Amino acid sequence: MKNPSNSRIPNEPESFSEPLVRIGIVQFPGTNCDSDVWEAVRSVSGLEPSWLSYQTEMIRELDAVILPGGFSYGDYLRTGSMAAQTPVVKAIRKFSEEGKPVLGICNGFQILVEAGLLPGALLVNASRSFICEDSPIISLTPRTPFTSLLPEGTRISLPIAHQEGRYFLPENKLREIEAAGQVVFRYVNNPNGSVHDIAGVSNPDGNVLGLMPHPERRVRHSAPSRDGLFLFESLLMSLRNRLFHPVSPCAPCSE
Repeated sequence: MKNPSNSRIPNEPESFSEPLVRIGIVQFPGTNCDSDVWEAVRSVSGLEPSWLSYQTEMIRELDAVILPGGFSYGDYLRTGSMAAQTPVVKAIRKFSEEGKPVLGICNGFQILVEAGLLPGALLVNASRSFICEDSPIISLTPRTPFTSLLPEGTRISLPIAHQEGRYFLPENKLREIEAAGQVVFRYVNNPNGSVHDIAGVSNPDGNVLGLMPHPERRVRHSAPSRDGLFLFESLLMSLRNRLFHPVSPCAPCSE
């Protein structure tokens, strides 16, 4: 099991010729982690945060979108269910279908699940109580825009803060997403009763990711760790490589 604490790739000085990568941060009524996400994005040289209203009907001039945590619409009906019906989520669906990166954190994960952009459901914790604590997780794949700097098996520690974070999916569907490599993060010490210890999943293409832990709360120098930076630095590296260093198609490809 790997630990990245001594292998961080430092931010390199950005060339003035490289355009900033613009990251939209969605604000729903009841969102309360948006400022933390803004600061986390801004802390990575080369990323530029931009607010995205829940009333937005078309996403323009953005390279990625993040749905922060909070209590959108007061968690009425079900967590994330009302936010999933907003114009911006319809726009995010189209955005994701174009292969653009989308990240949902905590309530943002719940919204993406309710919208059908990610598989599964987030249920009340097995303890039926709100849990707020640091939780070590294992990154299972570097093949998403948010985990490209995390080799398989890397252990990081991020805080959780939720009452409805218990991931659930029927066993036959679980086998499908496990086989497809869509389970991206797994808890070390399952805090909420999630099936298969699942802390985060992606869509089949890997460009949409949801997780319950909060990476934006582990980026400051004063934090217990800065493990959350890996997700935001991965996003920058992934977008830069895709936007400015495209892989040339080969037909046929030789080994």
